[in-house]
Amino acid sequence: MSLFRRPPSPDSGSSSDESSRSVTPVETAVVPPAAPTPVLSGPPRPRVGVTGVTAALPPRPPGAVTGSRPALPPEPDDPDFPTERRGSSSPPDRRAPPPAPATLPSVIVAPPERRGPGPSQYSGPDRRGSAASPQYNGPERRTRRPGEEGGAGPGDRFWPAQPRTLGETGLNTTFVEELVLKALFFAGEMRGMDIAARLQLPSALVDDVIEGLRRQKYVDIRGGGGSGVGKSTMIYQLTTFVTDVLRQVLDRNRYNGPAPVPFLEWAAAVKKQTVRGNRITRARMQDKFGDLIIKDYIFDGIGPAMNSGRAIFFYGPPGNGKTAICQGMVNCFDGDIFIPHAILIDDFVVRIFDANLHKVVEDEPGAPPYDRRWVRCRRPLVVVGGELTLEMLDLVYSPEVKYYEAPFQMKASNGMLLIDDFGRQKVSPKDLLNRWIVPLESDIDMLTLHTGKKLQVPFDVFAAFSTNLDPSDLVDDAFLRRVRYKLEVQRPDEAQFHDIFQVMCRKRGVPYNAAAVDYLIDAHYRPVGRPFAACQPRDLLDQVIDMAHYQGQEPRLTTELLDSAVRGYFVRFDKDKPAGTSASAG
Repeated sequence: MSLFRRPPSPDSGSSSDESSRSVTPVETAVVPPAAPTPVLSGPPRPRVGVTGVTAALPPRPPGAVTGSRPALPPEPDDPDFPTERRGSSSPPDRRAPPPAPATLPSVIVAPPERRGPGPSQYSGPDRRGSAASPQYNGPERRTRRPGEEGGAGPGDRFWPAQPRTLGETGLNTTFVEELVLKALFFAGEMRGMDIAARLQLPSALVDDVIEGLRRQKYVDIRGGGGSGVGKSTMIYQLTTFVTDVLRQVLDRNRYNGPAPVPFLEWAAAVKKQTVRGNRITRARMQDKFGDLIIKDYIFDGIGPAMNSGRAIFFYGPPGNGKTAICQGMVNCFDGDIFIPHAILIDDFVVRIFDANLHKVVEDEPGAPPYDRRWVRCRRPLVVVGGELTLEMLDLVYSPEVKYYEAPFQMKASNGMLLIDDFGRQKVSPKDLLNRWIVPLESDIDMLTLHTGKKLQVPFDVFAAFSTNLDPSDLVDDAFLRRVRYKLEVQRPDEAQFHDIFQVMCRKRGVPYNAAAVDYLIDAHYRPVGRPFAACQPRDLLDQVIDMAHYQGQEPRLTTELLDSAVRGYFVRFDKDKPAGTSASAG
């Protein structure tokens, strides 16, 4: 048997770049070695030019040509779409290839693949980040310490560092490529910088992903942006090669927004920004309630509850400021927090940031950069009332767009959740209380995916329950044991009634008249035994202003206007009333 051995490597003076040559191998006969078993030197493995770590998308169909933006693929006849991610293929061999010999087979070797900066590389398309998936080892979020350069805020507060590589985002190439394709599909055409702004990722990372899509012929350059140079100003559009791939992408989900954050990173951030263990003092609370007239017993009741971060139960007659007190309580928590636009749970996107609930904090000049997938906000206050149902307390899945909306308590993380008008919901108070017992006890909430899988999420929320019904008809001992703080919001006395009237006159621009308020009390409260309520000065004053404008007068506290306001405001609807009488003044 004739054996052949590769010729020796060239000397150091020869060129080492063999990527562009086509060389016919030279066979050299050698004498078999003395070893009992001959060894064959295997042929060098040719390298295949790829765009990323894995083959993110299938190759383009042969013979297709580039064109304008493809139309929306037709919906299949079968309404059941796949909800699980495509199984990840075995990771490619990442061992460095052996040194190229001087004589190579007659093939063209592709140039070395381009890699992003940094050593972190993902080995497959599996990007699931469920808490119940122990195999997920996403990158731990870096936080800035006070001694580090660019540190922000006191102590070790959470500060999401800007990712420098795709690995630091916790996402892989496949997912980001699909986000780029969906952004271009829904917009038609976009500049590179606009795609990066849509995904809230650094332009350098998005440019590398777009370049990979261009090499696969899924994206083409339509022209320059007209200002500046570089990839970020180029205008991109989809080609006709992407039609079949885009249909698969849209069948999985139609989420078109900022890149999500892995679930474990969000859970760690919630723990870092916890609402528990504050140090709120009476002096610090004094000016956080605006124009509310707060008695000392209110401060003494809510202060310790806020320091604990545990639940509080407000009860008392209606119209005395229970909801307004809760709105002032959230202002007592110092600092701001970071809330992600969306998170990734088991390959499903869950939107968390809500512009209607979360108040964005503007960055101060000179603030260090951070990951823009997170939004810097005030601690949220989420208020739900009689419209609350049990379904609204779980993940809301939309089969049309195939992604989730986070429930109220998840959006209220690191803030305050107020269940107002407790007992007036469509669901029974007993069922609603049973839903809250486990989160209040263990700080863990159980949610359910539409696939049936149970998921544990952190419950870091200062929960407040408010009712104007009789508490004995609503709650039991098991619930009261888990709600450690209970506070009755009492009616105002006559002096406080005057104070509230004076504050409201100042806010409405109406001259305050103490004698007119005394007339109101003597004529319409004492004779009929009508109790005071904290909301009445505001409501009566608004009716006085409306009546004055109707009569073409300047709004003032006069007896005539107050009498007119009382007639329209205090009305009692009696069940047993004489025929022909619809209502009587209270």
